[in-house]
Amino acid sequence: MVIAAKKTSQVVAHMAIAFAIAYAVTGSVVFGGLAIIIEPVINVLLLPLHERTWAAIRANGKTERDRYVRIAAEKLSQTTLHIGVAFAVMYFATGSLAFGGMAAVLEPVCNVLLLPIHDRFWDKLELRLNGNVRTAQA
Repeated sequence: MVIAAKKTSQVVAHMAIAFAIAYAVTGSVVFGGLAIIIEPVINVLLLPLHERTWAAIRANGKTERDRYVRIAAEKLSQTTLHIGVAFAVMYFATGSLAFGGMAAVLEPVCNVLLLPIHDRFWDKLELRLNGNVRTAQA
């Protein structure tokens, strides 16, 4: 149950970050709302294709080092995909390369800075809940 709550909370955190950036850049609640709908939909449609492609690329790794390099390249590619989607959504919403660029930089930075804090909170909560279960059983 904690895992489902954590995953739901991660989605909400991603959406809140997307909304905050879109609202801050455009000043529009409508564009902010569209950003939290359109961006995840595009990512959900593209990520399975991305993962399938990279699974095939990883499978062709000959050595352990080669597989690690391919995994690193996959993560870089995934980051680039997310940046591209953030840029495209903001660019099409505003028609501004500058606003698209700001979203492409700000969203990944905010996700990298804020989501580890989010995950630590949920990890501590899960440990606390599991600790209480063990104490109750003892």
